[in-house]
Amino acid sequence: QVQPVESGGGLVQPGGSLRLSCAASGSVFKTNGVAWYRQVPGKQPDLVAALTVGDSTIYGGSAKGRFTISRDNSKNTVSLQMNSLKPEDTAVYYCNTYPPVKEYWGAGTQVTVSS
Repeated sequence: QVQPVESGGGLVQPGGSLRLSCAASGSVFKTNGVAWYRQVPGKQPDLVAALTVGDSTIYGGSAKGRFTISRDNSKNTVSLQMNSLKPEDTAVYYCNTYPPVKEYWGAGTQVTVSS
């Protein structure tokens, strides 16, 4: 099983926006819920946003109203639009299934929010 590839991270000022993208191989994202998670050093990954199999959305408390998760099954990609970014959003962001599968964690993409 090939891990997904996350992209789109970078350095952004507080209040700015970023759009993360995750490309998957095979049919994992088409047949499972998908989600974005983030991790800071020394902590376990936290759920940022998820799309269930039925396409219901679930957002972590800090993401509500600022982040939007979407899926494009034709391209086998999952995206995360992040607006009004805050320094506390700084983390490595990963995509995975929802709930996550241990073997499916990729390299992630670093998001740094700083002035």
